[in-house]
Amino acid sequence: MEKHKFSAKIKQDALNQALYELNCYEKDLFYIESEIKEGIFKAKKIEIEANTRDEIITEIKKFLTKIIKLMGMDSKFEIKQRDDITYITIFAKNNNILIGKFGKTINALSLLLKQYLYNELGFHYNFILDVGEYKIKNQKRLEKLAKNVAREVSKTKIESKLDPMNSYERRIIHTILSDNKYVTTESTGEEPYRCVVIKPKES
Repeated sequence: MEKHKFSAKIKQDALNQALYELNCYEKDLFYIESEIKEGIFKAKKIEIEANTRDEIITEIKKFLTKIIKLMGMDSKFEIKQRDDITYITIFAKNNNILIGKFGKTINALSLLLKQYLYNELGFHYNFILDVGEYKIKNQKRLEKLAKNVAREVSKTKIESKLDPMNSYERRIIHTILSDNKYVTTESTGEEPYRCVVIKPKES
C-alpha cells in the first residue's frame, strides 16, 4: 500500500498538510510518526506516513478478493463504520466454505487480514470480519445461551462450564454478563479448549 509522507517542524503542521492534501477528516486519517534530521545542522522535523480510511478499506477489499479467488469463489462486500471499528461483511455463493466448521475459516481470514494490515500500516487497524452475517447470528445465539445459563446458575448456585470457545466468543459471554447481579464469569483452560465458567456470586 502506498503511503503518503508529510513533514514539518511540529506534528500538527504535518497533520494539517495531510488533511488538506488527502482531503479527509482527522478521524479518517491513520498514520505513524517519526523524527527526522535534515541539513548540515541536523534540524529536527516530524514526519508522518499516512493513509486515509478509504484507502485502507480499498486495500482490504483487494486483499480479501485475492484470497477468496484462490479459494475458487467470487465475493461481494458490505462495509459499515461504527465509532472506530470497520465492520466488513463478505457475501459469496457458498458462505459456509468461508465460515468453516465452528467459524475456523473466517477466523483464519480475519487473522491473515489483521497481520497483512499491520505489515502494511505499522499499527493495528480495528475491524470485525463477518461472512453472511454469521457472527451477528452467532452473537445472538451466545447472548441467549449466556442469559439462560446465568439464570440457571443464579437459581441453583451451581457453577456451569460452557463448551470451548474462541476469544471473540468468550468476550461476548463476559460482556453480556458483566453487569449481572447474580453471577460472575471467568475463562479457564488452554487453547483451543479454553472455555467460560459462569459462577454464582457470593452473597
